[in-house]
Amino acid sequence: MSKPSLRSRLFRAQLIVLAIGMLTLATVGWLYSPRLFVVRLRRVEIGNFRAAQLQGQLVDVFQFALGRGLLWAALVGGISASSLSYWMSKRIIEPLLEMEEITGAFAAGDLDRRLPEYEILELTRLAHSVNHMAADIQSVEQRRRDLVSDLSHELRTPLTILKGYLEGMADGTIAPDPIVYERLARETQRLQRLVNDLQELSQLESGYLPIHPQPTDLLELLNYVVRRFADQQLPDAPVQLQLDVPSKLPLAQADAERIEQVMVNLLGNALRHTQEGTVRVRAWKDAKQLWVAVEDTGPGIAPEDVPHVFDRFWRADRSRDRVSGGTGIGLTICRRLIGLHGGHIEVESAIGQGSIFRFNLPIASATTPPTAPHPPRQEETV
Repeated sequence: MSKPSLRSRLFRAQLIVLAIGMLTLATVGWLYSPRLFVVRLRRVEIGNFRAAQLQGQLVDVFQFALGRGLLWAALVGGISASSLSYWMSKRIIEPLLEMEEITGAFAAGDLDRRLPEYEILELTRLAHSVNHMAADIQSVEQRRRDLVSDLSHELRTPLTILKGYLEGMADGTIAPDPIVYERLARETQRLQRLVNDLQELSQLESGYLPIHPQPTDLLELLNYVVRRFADQQLPDAPVQLQLDVPSKLPLAQADAERIEQVMVNLLGNALRHTQEGTVRVRAWKDAKQLWVAVEDTGPGIAPEDVPHVFDRFWRADRSRDRVSGGTGIGLTICRRLIGLHGGHIEVESAIGQGSIFRFNLPIASATTPPTAPHPPRQEETV
């Protein structure tokens, strides 16, 4: 047995309300009006004639008139109220039926349709919510397609190289020497790094990667990270790595391991894009927060590209080698990690003037000992 529609339920409910109102009116009128008529009739006196003498006949006439009046009132009022109820039910139901049609189109994959505004405020609010939901779904679907496309592109390069070398070694056109093995190991490491970054980004976006903020000595942490990179450089390297942090910097409320991961990504990018000059790490206190910046003297980023630097798999130079360009999601991970700390990361850059990546962190209010830097994780190796 099918359930009744909302239109029939609304119409039925309004008819029931109408029937109860008319029944109440008729009952009260039939029982109370004649009595009131008799009371008022007894007070009527014209000369020597008293109206009470004809009380019975007058009451009968009054009841007859009252009955006919109530009957016609019920007929005219019922028809009018029923028509009005049907019209109001139709006004409410038609937008809902349109919503049902368009949400069905959403389920079928047509996310371009939108609901209009309606005369009823609540339905307009509902329509706006549905449109917002459709826009979010459309954005998620577009990001999913972009992710699949970018991921396929990222995987194709190392897999093609591995296949080419392995086929060449199999048919004897490539000698299996240590240089070939080193290249195969490097491509395999690229695949592993990409998979690790994707897994971590997925955990960040789904909320399954918790952080553990605690009072952290930024001076010690930044000095540790800069020293790691400095130890990998040659003494006569054309890029100078500098650290500019005040000695009395307050403790930051942060997860030291995750902030170190952010700094490894930012410093690695700065050194990778700076052919000569300096890469400087700065930290300072501003109002109720701490700021950390990585400044370089590299080629800079075009103004139209600046808003996209934190997008996954984005590169200003699409033709750049994937080995020199990293996985393309390091900055996306940085933005997610800083966001989990309640901070904000931004970039300032111009062509030929270098780039500045900076982020803020809350100042710690606890008096517990600061967190010390830890040994680097395997996936953080630059």
